[in-house]
Amino acid sequence: MKENNQVKRSLKTRHLSMIALGGSIGTGLFVASGSAISTAGPGGALAAYLGIGIMVYFLMTSLGEMATYLPITGSFAEYSKRFVDPALGFAMGWNYWFNWAITLAVDLSTAALVLKFWFPHVPGWLFSLAALVIIFLINALSVKSFGEAEYWMALIKVITVIVFLIVGLLTIIGILGGHAVFLENFAYKKAPFVGGIPTVLSVFVVAGFSFQGTELIGITAGETENPEKSLPKAIKQVFWRILLFYILSIFVIACLIPYTSPNLLGSSASDITISPFTLVFRRAGLASAASVMNAVILTSVLSAANSGMYASTRMLFALGISGDAPKMFSRVNDRGIPVFALLGMRLRFFRVVFAIFQRLLCSAGPKRLYSYFDTLELYNNRRVLGKFFFGFFALLFCVRRALTCSARFLRTAASGCNARRASRSGPAASQNSPCSSACRAGRRSRSAPKAQRKALPGIYHRSTPPALRAAA
Repeated sequence: MKENNQVKRSLKTRHLSMIALGGSIGTGLFVASGSAISTAGPGGALAAYLGIGIMVYFLMTSLGEMATYLPITGSFAEYSKRFVDPALGFAMGWNYWFNWAITLAVDLSTAALVLKFWFPHVPGWLFSLAALVIIFLINALSVKSFGEAEYWMALIKVITVIVFLIVGLLTIIGILGGHAVFLENFAYKKAPFVGGIPTVLSVFVVAGFSFQGTELIGITAGETENPEKSLPKAIKQVFWRILLFYILSIFVIACLIPYTSPNLLGSSASDITISPFTLVFRRAGLASAASVMNAVILTSVLSAANSGMYASTRMLFALGISGDAPKMFSRVNDRGIPVFALLGMRLRFFRVVFAIFQRLLCSAGPKRLYSYFDTLELYNNRRVLGKFFFGFFALLFCVRRALTCSARFLRTAASGCNARRASRSGPAASQNSPCSSACRAGRRSRSAPKAQRKALPGIYHRSTPPALRAAA
């Protein structure tokens, strides 16, 4: 193991560009978008996704500027520590780690549900364990293997969304499906806005879950080959991803499926046949839409789990470097992989969670298990868990910081007492003591003219020319 804590910059521009385009596309768009339209109507869902999209765009442009200026692995947790307060960076880093730890459990249970579509008689925990092993091996090989895996999985998602938009627009105007609908569903019953502003605001939670993972670009900055060029290019593509892959997808679904459809309300990973994307493909006459979308959603789940393991490992690695986690997590191997952070998170977290996971899977079944983790993830996205963990870790760090400051104060007071004792022992010691020299400098500064005060030793301004300091 290396002690220099250096990861390797192996991610290329094409990796970052594809991660920026399709990195956060997952079950939030392919599945949960249907419940957003059913709850708030077509106009309310569009407003929620547009509002979250604007927030995410400004957030990502700000993160892109900081990541280009300081391309480090800790990303926003390290920026919070440097530019705001160490307590904020400490709490944000551990919050982010816990967030992905919970999300990874959701993705593992979702993978079991998706594969149950093809293999209904195989135990679900085998699928979850296989997905965990595959994701672990991808992250353990090298950062380039992570980049390549994300590149191809994101490419599959991007192609799927583009095909969906083309088929959906052709169905809206009547070329496919046999009947043009245009904007009929936007004027159907209580549409476009159902339930008013409170309902639209409640859908912001679902929209926010759909955009989860966009911050991964900032995490990858520390391992990017050319961050000065790759990061700005990737950040600029966020706008087109929000516009094409989210806003237009919600628009197509809202045009083709009325918000009163029970299939939209019941859409979940446990029944992929009623996914909004599957319903649109079936309306266009594609009979094998369920199997195709099941494969795409499986790819999305594996991509989200792969990104979650990478992000949580790198955040734990950054916490180890800064001293907010044990130092062993800051060590890397010859390939630049923080193996202890990767193993530490898996072994410590999954030794407990996977035991609970297996117990629930055997007793309650995969659908009930998915609902447990999905509820936990929903509360986490509503910041209930986030506020708890943020406050808990911020309190711990503030106590630690208060103890450190108290120790420094006591050391400073002790050194001051020693200096005063030395000054009383004799004139020679008084002349050499730092306290007496500082007092003499202060007296000279008060008696000197204003033009000469900056030239006095120990009290000049930072902008004072070197020649004037030497003359002093």
